[in-house]
Amino acid sequence: MHALICIDGITAPDGVRVTRWDGRSALPDDVADVGFLVPPYIRSTETIAAAVPHLPALQVVQTLSAGVDSFLPLVPDGVTLCNAKGVHDASTAELAVALALSALRDLPAFALAQDRGEWKPRSTRGLADRRVLILGYGSIGAAVERRLAGFEVEVTRVARRPREGVHGLDELPQLLPHAEVVIVLVPLTDASRGLVDAEFLAALPDGAVLVNVARGPVVDTDALLAELQSGRLLAGLDVTEPEPLPAGHPLWSAPGLVLTPHVGGGTSAMHPRAQALVTAQLARWAAGEPLENVITGDY
Repeated sequence: MHALICIDGITAPDGVRVTRWDGRSALPDDVADVGFLVPPYIRSTETIAAAVPHLPALQVVQTLSAGVDSFLPLVPDGVTLCNAKGVHDASTAELAVALALSALRDLPAFALAQDRGEWKPRSTRGLADRRVLILGYGSIGAAVERRLAGFEVEVTRVARRPREGVHGLDELPQLLPHAEVVIVLVPLTDASRGLVDAEFLAALPDGAVLVNVARGPVVDTDALLAELQSGRLLAGLDVTEPEPLPAGHPLWSAPGLVLTPHVGGGTSAMHPRAQALVTAQLARWAAGEPLENVITGDY
């Protein structure tokens, strides 16, 4: 059994040969028998597109990202696609809370004042006592809630499928008028594309904060811009549509917006978690056991 892997520090189980490939250099010569591929976290789609035609024995693609919307068209029929559920929970949850706090406390304005050497204290909004709606309550949503536990907020959980303690998407019209902070975590699918549209945003109360750490196309950019430019809403975005955000795009200068360049998963917490996941998945693959995080048709 042969695995082609972009990440170092992997403990291969007996019977599995691991070849390290960074995804940038040419493919190694001996890849005809590769059955397990782990593309790099950055440039994953380009790596898969370049590698798959040369891997006739491929059985599994294990991504290092939680979202797999861009990979689905690239993975051949009959090849199992697994995501990195759990790897980015901590880092993405940290950033989601940080973006909400930064928008509410207007930290970008204070940073600009620091650059100018200006000492201008003023009162801002806070996170305490806010009603926070987590839209997409999976493992990252649960991680966000754990990090919110000390902030004295009221949390509402929403997911595609309702369950005990979690509302369904069909309840959003009743929930949004009470949501002062909305943290978007849903995967990008046909159903979620444009989910946060003008109607969604209009239902939020004045002064609400939208945080998107999911995928850019989940939010209607023009609708959000209209709300930001009116001053009615605030936002924290780690993802945008389009992405990368081109120079001169109005989001760069939108009032009330905190913007980061899709860095939700990129912290020191990622690598050891990715190593643990890939090591465990290789052991399951070698033993013929079911893999974790398998993406199915209703992703």
